[in-house]
Amino acid sequence: MITTMNAASAYSAARAAVAPDATAAPLARAGQAAEEFAAQMAQVDQAATAAMTGQGSTHQLVQTIAEAELAMQTVTAIRDKVVEAYQEILRMPV
Repeated sequence: MITTMNAASAYSAARAAVAPDATAAPLARAGQAAEEFAAQMAQVDQAATAAMTGQGSTHQLVQTIAEAELAMQTVTAIRDKVVEAYQEILRMPV
C-alpha cells in the first residue's frame, strides 16, 4: 500500500535524478559541440590533403568523409529543431 510518506520519500529520491546539471551550462555544451564539429571538418581537410599528395589512403579519406557527413546531418537536424522551437515561441500569444 502506498502511503503519503512513501510517496513523499520516493519523490524526494527521484528529484535529484531529474534535476538539471548545474555544472554544465547549455551554451557551454553548444560551444563544445561546435568545436568538435570544427575539429571533424579539419580532420576531413587533412585526410583530403593527405590523399591528394599520396601520403594517405583513399579508404581513410572515404571513412573520414562519411563521418563528416554524419556530423553535418546531425548539426543540420539540431539547427532545424532550434529554428522550429524559435518559430513556435514566436507563435505563442502574449
